[in-house]
Amino acid sequence: LLIEDGLIAGMGPEEESPDGIDRVLDAKGGWILPAFVDCHTHLVFAEWRNAEFVDRIRGLSYQEIAQRGGGILNSAEKLRRLTEDELFESSLQRLLQSAATGTAAFEIKSGYGLDTESELKILRVVRRLKQVSGLPIRATFLGAHAYPAEFRTDHAAYLRILTDEMIPEIAAQGLADYCDAFCENGFFSTEEVDQLFTAATAHGLRPRLHTNQFTHSGGIDLAIAHGALSVDHLEVCDDREIEALLKAPGTAPVLLPYAAMFMGLHHPPARKMIDAGLGIVLASDFNPGTSPNPSLSWTWTLACTQMKLLPEEALNALTINPAFNLDFQDRVGSLAPGKEAHLLLIKPISD
Repeated sequence: LLIEDGLIAGMGPEEESPDGIDRVLDAKGGWILPAFVDCHTHLVFAEWRNAEFVDRIRGLSYQEIAQRGGGILNSAEKLRRLTEDELFESSLQRLLQSAATGTAAFEIKSGYGLDTESELKILRVVRRLKQVSGLPIRATFLGAHAYPAEFRTDHAAYLRILTDEMIPEIAAQGLADYCDAFCENGFFSTEEVDQLFTAATAHGLRPRLHTNQFTHSGGIDLAIAHGALSVDHLEVCDDREIEALLKAPGTAPVLLPYAAMFMGLHHPPARKMIDAGLGIVLASDFNPGTSPNPSLSWTWTLACTQMKLLPEEALNALTINPAFNLDFQDRVGSLAPGKEAHLLLIKPISD
């Protein structure tokens, strides 16, 4: 495998390698794999939500924690108190930690600000991470992550801020590639997300959607209708919804097995999806409260042991499939001349 200026320049038998190589690394019988691509992360946050781990052990549900001001609202309160530089420095360390586990390309969401300045602050941090790291990174606006406490009884007012203030400003500054929302009972309804996606699309932000984590929320059909690039979570997904996704190849199911395991939820029906002919994507959902682990090796393991994917199926779902989903297929996701040389060298594999 020949690497020149950070790119894969050629591949082939050792006897065909060119002369004058500056540096040779012997894999010693190990395997070279493309680095992982993580298309669902929340790695820009203020602090871990450690207390909620104990709450969950004691039997509180995600919804009950949220109703007590925890979860996303807890993260938003902490993030609003940080300066942009403080947020950047802590997020850069998490990005480097994620890269050290084998991930070379990312999607990073906002959603822990829940007011205009804080959401813009998060997205500016994502832009700085992209500039400083040089890694392929896409930014997603997730202002519709939860309703802020001050708008708990006035959803329409917050929706107007999202559609009339945040989205136009984010688009004007070029801070995001995508727009996401959390479509679930107790969070954003399909009618509310419909309004959001209509505004986002008008400003050039492609939709993605958190949905069907706890209920059949109607989010899958809504996402397909808006041409969303992905529907993420899908711990609750039936045969009809799988059939609908089969008819909408542009909308990828993004499955998050570490989050499901950590929260004690049923895993998405990945085996049924693949057997039906549906391509899937796997991601970490790295966040401070419900998936505090950036390692896609863990995701690979859970995909095989809990969702019954074959190792090569899971590898595809962690590399080339998410690369296409983020429109990074020309840069990462497989070993091919011209792509960036983000590689994993692993120990020899026996039969």
